[in-house]
Amino acid sequence: MNERAWYVVQTYSGLESAAKRNIERRIESMDMKDCIFNVLVPEQTVLEKKKNGETKEVIVKPYPGYVFIDMIVTDDSWFMVRNTPMVTGFLGSSGGGAKPVPLSDEEMQPILKMCGIITEKLFAGAVGDKVKITNGTFTGQEGVIDAIDAQRGVVKVLIYAFGRATPAELLFNEVTLI
Repeated sequence: MNERAWYVVQTYSGLESAAKRNIERRIESMDMKDCIFNVLVPEQTVLEKKKNGETKEVIVKPYPGYVFIDMIVTDDSWFMVRNTPMVTGFLGSSGGGAKPVPLSDEEMQPILKMCGIITEKLFAGAVGDKVKITNGTFTGQEGVIDAIDAQRGVVKVLIYAFGRATPAELLFNEVTLI
């Protein structure tokens, strides 16, 4: 059986929300809740400067013409989404009955963060704390936190080797606090 993953569906540009509504209605009417879990049209709020100098908050769609779907691809779910009004097809499907290619977690994480579905991983450490490196070139060595970049999920650690400090950038999950 296929696994649950995120897929990209192409729609007519400007009609992403209408395509999302159509897909959600068909999920209900065709009882596909066990195969299709989430339909997402990413949106961002940006400040736009008007001609008179005022700034105004505007909601923009950073991926015009695309809808993201969290689903398990079966023959029925694939057919249902593909034949929904305002949907032109799956991205990564070459046609002729070819199944679509799912997005990787690395591709989907920034989109989910932008939409607020997942939040940034918080790091419990602070600058000056001692850590042990659990992954990478310096596995098993200890160091001191020099800087934390929460947006990138990176911690800069000073590792003492040969009498001097060597900086290393590591992901949050590559270090543990001592």
